[in-house]
Amino acid sequence: VQLVGSGGGSVQIGGSRSLSCAASERTFSSYGIGWIRQAPGKELELIASVSSDGGEIYYADSVKGRFTISRDNAKNTAYLQMNDLRPEDTAVYYCAANDHSWAPRATSLYRWWGQGTQVTVSS
Repeated sequence: VQLVGSGGGSVQIGGSRSLSCAASERTFSSYGIGWIRQAPGKELELIASVSSDGGEIYYADSVKGRFTISRDNAKNTAYLQMNDLRPEDTAVYYCAANDHSWAPRATSLYRWWGQGTQVTVSS
């Protein structure tokens, strides 16, 4: 499965940004999806995930209440809506897919990864 992330860029503090993750195959609807980020000098962090049917959603405390994950299986696309962005949200954002319907908390369990898109939050 090929995943193509898009939507990154520069945004001011308190602003919003929407990321998209387009999959190359219809089997996308069978996979759990995670959004994972890596800030400079830091480890990978799973910030949000959604099961294949959208029924189970997880948010890390760092983004809860500000970010929203969603998916449209008819379009083979997942989304991450980011609001109230902060400087500490600056990172490379990856979408990733698990080859099962559930979305794991461990980043190492994701089998396919997008290329990453940079989000920079500044004043």
